[in-house]
Amino acid sequence: MSTPETDYSKTLNLSDTPFPMRGNLPKREPAWVQAWNDPEHGVYARLRAARAGAPKFILHDGPPYANGKIHIGHAVNKVLKDMIVKARQLAGFDAQYIPGWDCHGLPIENAIEKLHGRNLARDDMQAKSRAFATEQIAQQMADFQRLGVLGDWLNPYKTMNFATEANEIRAFKRVMERGFVYRGLKPVYWCFDCASSLAEFEIEYADKKSDTLDVAFLADDQAAVAQAFGLASLPGQVKDSLIY
Repeated sequence: MSTPETDYSKTLNLSDTPFPMRGNLPKREPAWVQAWNDPEHGVYARLRAARAGAPKFILHDGPPYANGKIHIGHAVNKVLKDMIVKARQLAGFDAQYIPGWDCHGLPIENAIEKLHGRNLARDDMQAKSRAFATEQIAQQMADFQRLGVLGDWLNPYKTMNFATEANEIRAFKRVMERGFVYRGLKPVYWCFDCASSLAEFEIEYADKKSDTLDVAFLADDQAAVAQAFGLASLPGQVKDSLIY
């Protein structure tokens, strides 16, 4: 007489869960992100509705350059900002995060020169830079969303938007009208290689050894020396003083 086989799976008391036991995150996370960012029923839209009429807290993102894939620095920057915005939301504010991108400057121009060579015509350079920035923004935006950052991703600000550029010119006009723009003696750093001006923080000075000596001399006519420097008198010096 044969003994019937026992289905031991029927003897286990396992809970029945409504979600799959396997994570399968590479395939499931994009669907979550899409649901979070739904313009009408997503998490960000529901957060705005929940805080309608509350005091506003708006964080306009200090924009990254639109010139490549994101790295750990981007991740730290965006996650910290996301924590601040969500903390303000929990504190009762209508906390909004407005992402943005910097679409101008040497980083994008250098990328275009690497792809298409140097000495491009101005209009060609601008057209290629705009197309490149648009492509990079789409890529970075998708990656930031995968980090779980909630924001108004449908309406980011971009420095290359024509309306933004026009508003910058209007703002500059108001600054000039108020007398804050003037001509002074300040060097403009220039890169001969890139044929473009440089910001002061972009300047790197190489270490240099010098045999130069500072020698002190007696001032024969202190009044004349003071006058040459536009001073009434030489400070802290009386007689037989040294001028360096």
